[in-house]
Amino acid sequence: MTLPASEGAPQEGALRAGGRGLLLALYTALRSLKLYPVENTTVQRALDDLDHAASTLLERESALEIRLSGDFIFVNSTRLRLELDNYASFSNILATLRAFDIGVLHIHREIGRRDWQAFLSILISLAERNLPEPFDELAERLFTSGVHGLDLERSQPDESLDEQQRQRELAKRTYSHGVAVAREVVTSVRLGKATSVKKMKRAVQLIVDQVLNNETSLMGLTTIRDYDEYTFQHCVNVCIFAVALGKKLGFSKLQLYDLGMTALMHDIGKARIPVDVLNKATGLDEREWRIMQAHPWFGALTLFSLRGYEEIPYRSILVAHEHHMKTDLTGYPRTVRPRELSFFSRIVSVADGFDAATTRRSYQTTPIEPDQVLREMWENPRRGYDPVLVKAFINLIGIYPVGTCVILDTLEVGVVAAPNPEAKLLNRPLVRLAIDVDGAMLPPPGVQVDLAEQDEHGHFRRTIVKVTNPGRHGIVVGDFFV
Repeated sequence: MTLPASEGAPQEGALRAGGRGLLLALYTALRSLKLYPVENTTVQRALDDLDHAASTLLERESALEIRLSGDFIFVNSTRLRLELDNYASFSNILATLRAFDIGVLHIHREIGRRDWQAFLSILISLAERNLPEPFDELAERLFTSGVHGLDLERSQPDESLDEQQRQRELAKRTYSHGVAVAREVVTSVRLGKATSVKKMKRAVQLIVDQVLNNETSLMGLTTIRDYDEYTFQHCVNVCIFAVALGKKLGFSKLQLYDLGMTALMHDIGKARIPVDVLNKATGLDEREWRIMQAHPWFGALTLFSLRGYEEIPYRSILVAHEHHMKTDLTGYPRTVRPRELSFFSRIVSVADGFDAATTRRSYQTTPIEPDQVLREMWENPRRGYDPVLVKAFINLIGIYPVGTCVILDTLEVGVVAAPNPEAKLLNRPLVRLAIDVDGAMLPPPGVQVDLAEQDEHGHFRRTIVKVTNPGRHGIVVGDFFV
């Protein structure tokens, strides 16, 4: 039942005042725990005040919900006013919750002083670490610590953004999380530390979900090229391409998860390659190339000893070992007896070959244009790719793959944003214009046009004349997808 204004206003005012007091107490307790040990009198008093503030509010409310929306904080749907005397506390709490990707903090009646102490202590300890997925880590730590009076809800994309922008933001978060997890896994293996299989699974689940919902946004991010981050970005790119190809081949969601895991870990053996060889700025000599060729075998050994799988990850071991063998077995490592490569290995091999050839790395200082890479993969049998899978891959990403820089017959220059959904129009992708007809640069993400669009006479408005090197025109391809 809706209260009359005369009754509802005082209740809302009391909630607003109590909410301000709660956030101030939360800020004070958090700040005290950062400065002093938990047994300090100041800390104990701050925890008492926080517990009292929450209990007082819960006497009037059945439960409490602290929700973030943009730059505002709501307590049970009542917006708290930002004023001069609470600016520091509000800003700090807002920044802290955002850092952990917390959108809603649910406070239940059974919350006690111990729950507050554990929650704030975990927040502080995790904030000192650069975690790729802080929300999941925080939620897991709260559960294992027996904190039942608090529940967390992950923040959602800002509803004020349009749908296309929301999809881009979600894709960026998924991609950056995948790179962070790949970096953590490779670093852990290199240092001989335990690797979190749970985090890898979560990263793959996010990638699979994003590919199933909007693969274009995520595949566009594979064009971002950071030389220092190559190893980690490559793992994520191969995962994205492999999952997208698996989707096109009709894989189930569970099969895509398995495929994604094998793809994300296909190069894990490179963690055992000396860094000076892995990141060498010039070409590799014969000795260094032999060391590099050992990474599939190192990968199989690493995965075989990996802890955390419910069972030994046979598919991942196979893919790590086979992804450079080639279908005719002339690749590496050399086989002792005839064998047929696993289906997952052949898929990952295609994804790996495409991403590697289009990226500058230590032993390939000049990347090849994407359309040339596809042509070479399709026409040259010595490359050793499964021709059926290469054809499916071309149908997936188009004759002009995402990220290809093209010159149009209008003299405009653009970056391919997505293949045309019509299979018969693969030569007419969606393009983001980077340079207009007058030669003026357009700021990223450019103006998107459909090359299948026709004028009133049935003629195509724009047609690709040739592929060009984006560097010649001062275009950074990755800027058009972030």
